[in-house]
Amino acid sequence: MTVAVVGLGHIGLPTALLLAQRHEVVGVDVDETRVATLEAGELPLEEPGLDALHAEVEDSFTATTAMEPADAYVITVPTPLDQRENVADLGFVRAAVESVADVVSSGELVVLESTVPPGTSERLVQPILADAVDDVAYAHCPERAIPERTLEEMTSNDRVVGTDGAATETIRDLYAFTDGELHLTDPTTAEFVKLAENTSRDVGIALANEFATLAEGIGVDAHEAIDIANEHPRVDILNPGPGVGGHCITTDPWFLTGADAQARLVPLARDINDGMPDHVLGLVREQVAHVRRPRVAVLGVAYKGNVSDTRETPAGRFIRRAENDGYDVRVHDPHVDSYDEPLVDRETALDGADCAVVITDHDAFRDLSPADFDGMRTRTIVDSRNLLAHDTLREAGISVSVLGDGTQG
Repeated sequence: MTVAVVGLGHIGLPTALLLAQRHEVVGVDVDETRVATLEAGELPLEEPGLDALHAEVEDSFTATTAMEPADAYVITVPTPLDQRENVADLGFVRAAVESVADVVSSGELVVLESTVPPGTSERLVQPILADAVDDVAYAHCPERAIPERTLEEMTSNDRVVGTDGAATETIRDLYAFTDGELHLTDPTTAEFVKLAENTSRDVGIALANEFATLAEGIGVDAHEAIDIANEHPRVDILNPGPGVGGHCITTDPWFLTGADAQARLVPLARDINDGMPDHVLGLVREQVAHVRRPRVAVLGVAYKGNVSDTRETPAGRFIRRAENDGYDVRVHDPHVDSYDEPLVDRETALDGADCAVVITDHDAFRDLSPADFDGMRTRTIVDSRNLLAHDTLREAGISVSVLGDGTQG
């Protein structure tokens, strides 16, 4: 079977290479630089295991900027958030579907993996395909993988497949690379499932963050309280932190609710999580209130620990707010090579700093010792991830403020 994968980003490229293990695959992307990189035998992104997989399938995978006819089409283009209206921008999806509609033939299969609001398949995608040709099989199979573990999750996670029942065997053949189960349903339910998964996590994190801010006011340690509460067999509270990042969890709740005025909990959770960088900045202000023109060392800009992905990272909001307050901000992240702000090594970031702020829970930060902070002008730390050895640092005379710990001070 010949498969065209439309969109060669963080999801599309790994998907295309996995498919190329069993099929002839053409990857289609409008980014000429990305395509040229692939055609030169190189990869435009980093992901564990991707280099080896690319080398394995080099004879069955090609990349191009022009849509080509195939037996099956898999669409994996981005769906950004229109931040003015908090609704999905479906421009890339529409363009991709229209390009497929120009070449698709009767009896072929079109799969949309892009995350979309409920009803997108029924109201947008399927009508475009139906206008182009009769008898096109369609399925919505939303991706469910995270950066740095993409191949592992693509080959092991269950998949939800929304289809009208047509071409079921072709779909099973297409996704034979996964050991997970295929859960068959209709397209709208499949759209809802993906959004519900990420919205549930966003709401859970918001609850943990609410507990953290409440604990600070009440005078208890939220982390201790959560650990004890989680000993109950029916309780599973997540960890509080400086906010939520990554492309999916910050946008999918809005895709689910759209402009629905009846939605209450989901928008509130978004507001709570979006407000956490400001809350962390408030903890920093308390630490450096006596310092004129404070210098702040930000430790971590990846949206979560041990990854290089900075999309929608809460560190970005924190840095912007801190700079607006007149702070001199230096940024260090051992996993990130480039960012909107200049990156420096850890020693340079901490040298002369008045406050070190842990934003990302990288393992590299867990074992920081008092000596690592000797170069600071004022040895104060705000730990928004409850990551450091607080007692050891305090015994060395370092002032440590921990998000969610109301027992300190």
